[in-house]
Amino acid sequence: MINRRDLALSALAVSTLALSAPALAASADEEAVAKKVEAFRLAQIAADPKALGALCWDDLSYSHSSGKVEDKATFIANATDGKSKFLSIDYKDPTIKVVGPAAIVRFHWMAEQEMAADGKKVPTNLHILMNWQKQGDEWKLLSRAATKL
Repeated sequence: MINRRDLALSALAVSTLALSAPALAASADEEAVAKKVEAFRLAQIAADPKALGALCWDDLSYSHSSGKVEDKATFIANATDGKSKFLSIDYKDPTIKVVGPAAIVRFHWMAEQEMAADGKKVPTNLHILMNWQKQGDEWKLLSRAATKL
């Protein structure tokens, strides 16, 4: 028979063990995808066409929260045309799930852009879904979708 004191001590031991056990490390693929996602964020801020091109598949499908869908060439041209510049882009609460040669990445996008024409600052608050695909040792962005929050 288990009394309350024994039950309380058992619960305390289990919770202490859970707190002291090391968290499971991310897989090598998850870490590789995380690095690519960060490189993509930095390339967006820098409006770097070469870096963006290297991170995306030629068959990229890039969907904006407005519903506009761009292929790779159009996305890169529009992202680097100088009509606006990012003052900040934050990818908050990212999750990465690797499933075979694919990775599902989700995060909360918070950004601010400055429009070149009038200097107006425009904030954006979105939920982003990215699909990355691995070929060989290389992860590249295959698709992206945005939803306004």
